[in-house]
Amino acid sequence: MANSRISNGLSPIMKMRVALMAFTLLLVGGSAGFIWLEHMSPLDALYMTVITLSSVGYGEVQPLHPAGRVFTIFLILIGVMLVGFVATVIGELVIEGQFREIVQRRKMENAIKKLAGHSIVAGYGRVGRQVARELNRNKAPFLVIEKNLEGLAQLLEEGFLHIKGDATDEEVLQHAGIERAQTLVSTLPEEAQNVYLSLTARHMNPNLKIIARADFEEGEKKLIRAGANHVVIPHILGGSRMAMAALRPNVVDFMRMATGGEEGLVVEEIVVPAASHLSGKSLLDSNLKKEYGVNIIGVRPTHGKMLINPGPEVVIRDGDVLVLIGGSAELERLTRSLER
Repeated sequence: MANSRISNGLSPIMKMRVALMAFTLLLVGGSAGFIWLEHMSPLDALYMTVITLSSVGYGEVQPLHPAGRVFTIFLILIGVMLVGFVATVIGELVIEGQFREIVQRRKMENAIKKLAGHSIVAGYGRVGRQVARELNRNKAPFLVIEKNLEGLAQLLEEGFLHIKGDATDEEVLQHAGIERAQTLVSTLPEEAQNVYLSLTARHMNPNLKIIARADFEEGEKKLIRAGANHVVIPHILGGSRMAMAALRPNVVDFMRMATGGEEGLVVEEIVVPAASHLSGKSLLDSNLKKEYGVNIIGVRPTHGKMLINPGPEVVIRDGDVLVLIGGSAELERLTRSLER
């Protein structure tokens, strides 16, 4: 009974290992049996064992004695049972793998259908991978569209929601919930693909926020005309940061701490909801520094440009975007107070 429970508890992989070990022992045992009973050479004994287990029907190396024939009968019976066991294990492996893949895919499909206000990351190369990891670190809902097999394998390993396909295909974008999405981050390897994707996505969702990657400064204008809200040129951004690190290393350290959440310091943006207790108050009267320990470093009015380092007289209105810096706990507390 105990042995039965142990056997039932083995995974198909473990069962396959047990079967291979049993087959090896059977080869060794069969060869040893023919050597002992029929006085065969090791090679002849191994040959007899192999043709007996495989049932190929070749003739015997030499006439067998009664004891050798009885031994052969038992060897055939054991071999048939072992072959049946191996076939069962292989079937379990195939069925289990297919079933697991079906279950994982169904769970992913259901999760994708429930997404709303999410980000779509097009491409899972070096840039797309960093975008996805940063979104995941901030617990923001997102999915990735990727067609490269290597990228898909990495997505499975990291457990990110994803769709296999070409991000420039309208059907794939519909599957990704482009109409319900808030942001599209286009990190495709070719600039022409990012331009085409921006055009397609803007047509499918006029309110979508599109952030696109460009390889050169000339491509920035094309992407803006195609519908992108923001264009990022990685090598220029990286070069500027390296120069800043050389010229103002302490500023770079501060920015890294703020954007990376180190030491509990976070830069966050908050949209002022309608009928908020902050609406109609100046920055001075809002007492955000005193009550929540956060500093306002920027204000984007509903209709206007971003005000950097706004003065205390600036009035907060419904729909304004506040850019704040402070501790993550304090910012979370402020966010909850605005949602009431």
